[in-house]
Amino acid sequence: MADSVLYDVSDGLATITINRPEAMNAMNTEAKVALRDSVQAAAADPAVRAVLLTAAGRAFCVGQDLKEHIGSLAADREAGTGSTMSTVREHYNPIVRALTEMPKPVVAGVNGVAAGAGLGFALAADYRVVADTAKFTTSFAGVALTADSGVSWTLPRLIGASRAADLLLFPRSFSAQEAYELGIANKLVPADDLAAEAVAVARALAEGPTVAYAGLKESLAYGAGHTLSEALDKEDELQTRAGASEDHTIAVQAFIAKEKPKYLGR
Repeated sequence: MADSVLYDVSDGLATITINRPEAMNAMNTEAKVALRDSVQAAAADPAVRAVLLTAAGRAFCVGQDLKEHIGSLAADREAGTGSTMSTVREHYNPIVRALTEMPKPVVAGVNGVAAGAGLGFALAADYRVVADTAKFTTSFAGVALTADSGVSWTLPRLIGASRAADLLLFPRSFSAQEAYELGIANKLVPADDLAAEAVAVARALAEGPTVAYAGLKESLAYGAGHTLSEALDKEDELQTRAGASEDHTIAVQAFIAKEKPKYLGR
């Protein structure tokens, strides 16, 4: 993987670090390709049981690198093409699909500003640990763009359609505390504790019942767009799968023995 994104796997936990601190982790082409490849690698690796997405420096990710972007737009005008915006299809969509669809939990450790696509990456995680100094920005309309990186899907599901429309139509920054009150931040921690707390949450998930977590992710996504009857059928399917896992047997045996279960992730 490129230096703009760091990738490490240890004891079932894949840590993906956006690493352009000098640019507030803005996404140039190299970073977008590296992040896409890293997230897809974590999703496909059976040794990975949870993912921690975080960033170096004082920002989480401020979205598209506008310095690179303006040059690409100029090249498009000169060539009479519109290839610049293919980045949504080629980079941002695959990143968000991999984060949301991988059968393992994803934790976002939000250390600083999360804007535009950076907001989308954070919202695509299953759990967000947020520094109390972090800020979130719905910046798309502020640069005459519509939402991407899944924000049109994730944001209204977290905070409701009316509040999402307000934040997107009238883009602004909001604090970590407001994010917590809106339901975007799952856990709010002092900035100095962010790294350790995010790792602790992700590590706990990496040691948990992976098949059950995968079922929970799938059932939550499915239930958001289906009827109760359909959701009940999906729960039946997923519970049958979880019940056949080795971890379920381990959990029941540990419960009877009054011991803490040691899950295998299968």
